[in-house]
Amino acid sequence: MEKIFRPNPNSFKNTFCVFHEVSIDSISGLKIQFDSKSGSKYYYTKLGMYRFSNHWGRLANSKWRLEPLESATDSKIKLGFASWDAFYPDNALEELYYLEADYKKKIVNYQHKNNPNYDKKAILRTSFETTKRIKQARNLFNLTSWAKYFDYEDLDVLRQKIIDQLIFTNKPLEDIKKVFFKY
Repeated sequence: MEKIFRPNPNSFKNTFCVFHEVSIDSISGLKIQFDSKSGSKYYYTKLGMYRFSNHWGRLANSKWRLEPLESATDSKIKLGFASWDAFYPDNALEELYYLEADYKKKIVNYQHKNNPNYDKKAILRTSFETTKRIKQARNLFNLTSWAKYFDYEDLDVLRQKIIDQLIFTNKPLEDIKKVFFKY
């Protein structure tokens, strides 16, 4: 009989991880190895962890995000998978995070500096500063009232220019906007 793989429960404290949504068929034949008080179910394998849950984001002392499937499902409960090497250390003091924007989908998210895709161009920030910049970028994507003070031909181009400055510089948003402000 094969021994059940079980990681140390403390190994997930103060971590950041991006899970990728997978089909429910992925856990066929696996046994639940941990059932949290909040209703999340965990399945551990030698390759990584499956998490079946209706809540993602800030979890107690960790930040676990779910990247949804391209063809979104209506279900509130999602199954995500993350390999063991996708769990990175998290704390409030270090500059661990950078922003990524998808201008086609009009979304911005944060990533960890240990992510192998980090090209070292985006500015690293603390959790607090990252959260502040995400809110600013999301407002630029979702609102239009701010744009009435600017001279532009294409609002999406203006958004990208401003959001790029939020990602790649330490300039405050007000200073960034001054460059594009119509007088």
